[in-house]
Amino acid sequence: MLVTGGGTGGHVSPALAVIQVLRNRDHGIVIRYVGSEAGIEARLAREAGLEFVGVASGKLRRSSRGPLGLLTGANLRDAFKVPQGFFQALKAVKEFKPDVVLATGGYVSVPAVLAAATLRIPILTHEQTVTVGLANKINGRYAKRIALSFAGALEELPPELRKKAFVTGNPVREVIFAGNAESAVRRFGFDPVDECLPCVYVTGGAQGSQTLNSAIKAALPTLLQQARVLHQCGEHDAAALLAHHKTLPVQLQRRWVVRPFIQSDELGDAYALTNLLVSRSGAGTVTEACALGKPAIFVPLVPASGDEQTRNAQRLVDAGAALIVKQSECSGESLLAAILPLLDAPSRRAAMGSKAKKLATPRAAEDLADALLALVKK
Repeated sequence: MLVTGGGTGGHVSPALAVIQVLRNRDHGIVIRYVGSEAGIEARLAREAGLEFVGVASGKLRRSSRGPLGLLTGANLRDAFKVPQGFFQALKAVKEFKPDVVLATGGYVSVPAVLAAATLRIPILTHEQTVTVGLANKINGRYAKRIALSFAGALEELPPELRKKAFVTGNPVREVIFAGNAESAVRRFGFDPVDECLPCVYVTGGAQGSQTLNSAIKAALPTLLQQARVLHQCGEHDAAALLAHHKTLPVQLQRRWVVRPFIQSDELGDAYALTNLLVSRSGAGTVTEACALGKPAIFVPLVPASGDEQTRNAQRLVDAGAALIVKQSECSGESLLAAILPLLDAPSRRAAMGSKAKKLATPRAAEDLADALLALVKK
């Protein structure tokens, strides 16, 4: 099987979840991952023990200014990478001769999908969000099957593609269920004396969120009086936040753990310790919150190209499982206004977590694995 997809962890994690299911069923399966050497997929695929092939990829940066907004230097430079990536992917696919291709979206997946389609290899593409991304709208035209995480995404597809679509949900990796709270305290260096304090897990996704980082930093003087904070901040802000960490009293330093990135083998422990999630609302994080039954406060990223993270989060808000703080209103004050009442109400957090779990799709990875194997048999 050839797997492609990336750019963000939300595109990679579902692929890794399906790969784990297939490996559990058949230890002889051979897998090659194709993506961008500069993307997060390169590290995550290699961490999972997969062969990885890097290809050039171009990203279309959409703009609220319409077609004229597309004429940027970055877009024009990346336009030249598209044919280069296609021929690199064609070489990788020809050499590997896969029986089937799993594409999980992101602009990095398009060259490999086009190469596989050229060689008439069956393709299954999976969309993680309520909004079907541009890459998957392209990939879907060449795919035999289009898997969706949400039934509402069906309306996002052109009518001619809907007959190929089916709903599986969004797969999550087994590792997130394997954590231990006591192990997390040791792993992340929290003080056991503070075990009675709830833990807030703050994450802006693999790349971090400057908006969240700034707001949490402003909230710390009050927040650390009532909670421990595990803060995954991304590389960009790590140095500044770690420097600020050193200025705090030693007792409070032990309540605020700053990490640029949470490794795959740490993620289960991170979630096991989490009493409240404060995060962006990418599809992967939202799916994990549901799978684990974690109450959440989401700060959706609102880029120029659309508002899919708000739609992801709104499903949980409508179910009573989460709250939203708008990006434009995100500050230390607004986060504290959302967080503190939940820290003071364990029963409310438990109820929110229970409602989140009702939205989970525990068989998503299994169903995608079945669909891939069915394409091979055909």
